[in-house]
Amino acid sequence: MFLHRIHLNPRRKSVRRDLADPYQMHATLCRAFFPEGTKCLPGALLWRLEPETDAKGQPRILIQCGATPEWSRIPDPEWLEQADPGIDLEQKLGIDALAAGQQFRFRLRANPCKTVQSKRQGITQPDAQREWLTRKGVQHGFVLPGSTASDYFNFLESSNGHAYQDFRISQEQMLGGRQHDGNGIRVYSALFEGRLTVNDVAHFKKALETGIGHGKVMGLGLLSVVPIR
Repeated sequence: MFLHRIHLNPRRKSVRRDLADPYQMHATLCRAFFPEGTKCLPGALLWRLEPETDAKGQPRILIQCGATPEWSRIPDPEWLEQADPGIDLEQKLGIDALAAGQQFRFRLRANPCKTVQSKRQGITQPDAQREWLTRKGVQHGFVLPGSTASDYFNFLESSNGHAYQDFRISQEQMLGGRQHDGNGIRVYSALFEGRLTVNDVAHFKKALETGIGHGKVMGLGLLSVVPIR
């Protein structure tokens, strides 16, 4: 499981196209990580457009994938401005030594949603978004500040919305893209940042590996963490 950070050349039309259409961005990234004729299976590649640009004002993208990239497979040779050295996450995060109670700073761009009449709808109310992530924590082996895996139902009964601390939601937006068959795709997204505590090591490892929630093709679901020393 390797994490790659790349810097894009915003002067290129191909870069502006991919930034405007996350579905196309995913397709471009898959070209680099998987040879032509090899399927990029769902969840095989997680990525996220970072909210900050680099010092030169260039967009930055994080990519998590077990395959090794070959950037020359991207049709536009000037699409990529710079690729930082890949990071072995298992080694960097000490995955084998993970333990319950360990705390991390995290960032997650995700699709907070609910199912209404068999259709997914984006959750736009802040308290409901926090509850959504708390519920995901129950499934994926972590808890947020001020909550536990067993009390998120109590949070639903709280009217003040202060069950969380050291946590914020930003960059709420509707992402739009166009699939290869021409059909449009729209996914609601929000950026979650804060602190979490591991309470189930096996489920947390799985979340790091496979991501959280829907919309992974659209650059959602990548859970990136930094240990709190």
